[in-house]
Amino acid sequence: MQTSFRTLSGTVRPLALAALSLAIVGALVAPSSADASAFQLKENSAKAMGRAYAGSATAGGDASVVVNNPAAMSDLQGTYLQADVTAINFSAKFNGTATDVLGRPIQGGNGGDGGTTLPVPALFFATQAGDRVHLGFGFSVPFGFQTEYDRDWKGRYGAVKSKFQSLDATLSASFDITDNFSLGASVIAQKTSAELTSAINYNAVGLNIQQGIGTKAAAGVAQIQAAAAAGQIPPEVAAGMIQAAQQEAQAGAAGVAAATPVGSDGFARIKGDDWAYGWQLGGYWKLSPNDKLALNYRSRISHTLKGTGNFTTTPGYDALLANPALAGSIPPFQHTTGSADFTTPAVASASYWHQAERFGLGIDLAWTKWSVFQDLTVNYGNSQPSTTEHYNWRNTWYASVGGDYNVNDKLALRAGIAVDSTPTYLATRSARVPDSTRKLATVGLGYKASEHFEINASYAHIFVNNAHVHTTDSTGNTLAGNFEDYGNLLSVSAQYKF
Repeated sequence: MQTSFRTLSGTVRPLALAALSLAIVGALVAPSSADASAFQLKENSAKAMGRAYAGSATAGGDASVVVNNPAAMSDLQGTYLQADVTAINFSAKFNGTATDVLGRPIQGGNGGDGGTTLPVPALFFATQAGDRVHLGFGFSVPFGFQTEYDRDWKGRYGAVKSKFQSLDATLSASFDITDNFSLGASVIAQKTSAELTSAINYNAVGLNIQQGIGTKAAAGVAQIQAAAAAGQIPPEVAAGMIQAAQQEAQAGAAGVAAATPVGSDGFARIKGDDWAYGWQLGGYWKLSPNDKLALNYRSRISHTLKGTGNFTTTPGYDALLANPALAGSIPPFQHTTGSADFTTPAVASASYWHQAERFGLGIDLAWTKWSVFQDLTVNYGNSQPSTTEHYNWRNTWYASVGGDYNVNDKLALRAGIAVDSTPTYLATRSARVPDSTRKLATVGLGYKASEHFEINASYAHIFVNNAHVHTTDSTGNTLAGNFEDYGNLLSVSAQYKF
């Protein structure tokens, strides 16, 4: 079998490298899709969630403005310490089919419930440093998601576990230009990390190698036939050479097929992270004693994620790697390093609040520039060439309406509705995070236990449109069907005013 492979390595190498390269693209940093406008999270305030984040920067009395709009700190008289935590329960159940490159059904179930329950914490400190100056510090999680399916499910070659998160440490300051107008700015330090796993379809890799063997053999036969036609080789010699080449190719392909049967799976686990920095600017207007308006712009933050990859192989594939004629031309699936540029998007938002005697009404509108995520290029620590995948995500909008009703001086009731569009569509959606446009309905309440201490609790249900998927990976495995998704959020906070 060693002789059969030797002359074919030049054709096998590009196919094999493509299989490994695109497998790592899909695992190193690919946030193919996610929760809450791709993988954007708004869950940093239990108080604001009760009204679907309407009036998030203008309703007042909420220290989360440290990270949502620093200019609005001008309404926080005194010193505040606030802690929030939101439990996110997300369900994602698949129904559909999976086939390999030959159209054969891939064995396995539907993956179970790929969703999970995760806490999202937030912590804020804000203080009045002077008559017109406010300072604040915040810790929040503006981007994140996690999905995990059964390891033997039919879509395992595209995704098993996907975990992505960005942690922000934000330092903010505001200055009151006039009694009715203030400006604010923030410096953001962000750590972004990713952990992704998937199965490796060695049968599909073997099919690629066999295809390369067939292509090389056909090219060799064509050369022999051309030489015979030109009278350079006697016909009987040419016939013998053609027969030998075909037999050699058949033997080589049979050896690869025996080493990589259907169901010969490996496993890939990739981790990567990076620190990067950004900024935001905000403006806050008191339009009247009862009306407030806030505008905010948060910059994009550009990362170079650096990570490591670990892969498992099969005995049959190890035998192919041990063949000197193949070792340098097929993917080794060994420990490697890699890096990829990735950018968390810029966000522009507007927040309005009207306060009556007992009732307050708010409106929020946010635009996220997800179009920054067009391509993902991965550079490798070994000799592999760089690879690029195209995503072409779209910008998104979030719109909400909600309000508060003050039952008395201590108890407030809240409710709101919102719609959150998705940057993905059928051509760009995968099982990593089966994202689709969602709608939110929220309720909440707040209780002032004393002049200094306040607690808030809110609940939200997320209605998600069916997420249709039809994706084909680098080795020809196709997943087609629908994800039925929904989410539940429960958030609580405690605030102490000194």
